[in-house]
Amino acid sequence: MAALAPLPPLPPQFKSIQHHLRTAQEHDKRDPVVAYYCRLYAMQTGMKIDSKTPECRKFLSKLMDQLETLKKQLGDNEAVTQEIVGCAHLENYALKMFLYADNEDRAARFHKNMIKSFYTASLLIDVITVFGELTDENVKHRKYARWKATYIHNCLKNGETPQAGPVGIEDDNDVEENEDVGATSLPTQPPQPSPSPYDPSNMPSSNYTGIQIPPGAHAPANTPAEVPHSTGDICLTPEDFARAQKYCKYAGSALQYEDVSTAVQNLQKALKLLTTGRE
Repeated sequence: MAALAPLPPLPPQFKSIQHHLRTAQEHDKRDPVVAYYCRLYAMQTGMKIDSKTPECRKFLSKLMDQLETLKKQLGDNEAVTQEIVGCAHLENYALKMFLYADNEDRAARFHKNMIKSFYTASLLIDVITVFGELTDENVKHRKYARWKATYIHNCLKNGETPQAGPVGIEDDNDVEENEDVGATSLPTQPPQPSPSPYDPSNMPSSNYTGIQIPPGAHAPANTPAEVPHSTGDICLTPEDFARAQKYCKYAGSALQYEDVSTAVQNLQKALKLLTTGRE
């Protein structure tokens, strides 16, 4: 893929999107689809922040040029031409980052790549907002991942041993202002996560006990599918069909990463919806 024209210096007003742009650069060769949507998120966010100041207009213009170049290069990629496929691609990629970091955390293997993976997962969930509002599940993922990145980074920086696994979250941590957290190189690809013994019931009592990994996210790949039985004549709405199609697209995207457990989970959701009319 041809190199993109460089961007001018980042205006101070756009500090909040600097890590999303850095993530885009890191993925130009690793996963151009992720790189494209990171830039799209930065463009949309930058337009909301300041589209009138000369330096901001110049920066956004160059960023738009990069987006147009990428879109031409990825013109035959369904993840760019079809939003539902693109959203599934981003969500699965972010989930892999999250699960890798979470498994390392639970095994008390604290290192910079794990911290970066937590943080990158939170940034990619930001990016998913280009497709619309986040699900409650993604909001919880983002909050937990961003806090974990800051917590572990600060512990290691201060010579302390972090507490492994889910712990209470403190609101006063602001990972977005921390340059060190986002500066480490990522693993070459989203690592394949091993099943993690996540148990929401073990979460400590706090204001954030609702933050948890989605049910079934760590299920082993050979988890048997439970086929729900139809309760009779099911009246499905167009929205039901759209949601079932979304789950099938998510499953297809997961299989691109050979992530059987996530594919099975989404296919089960689609099957349940189509046979019972409920999710």
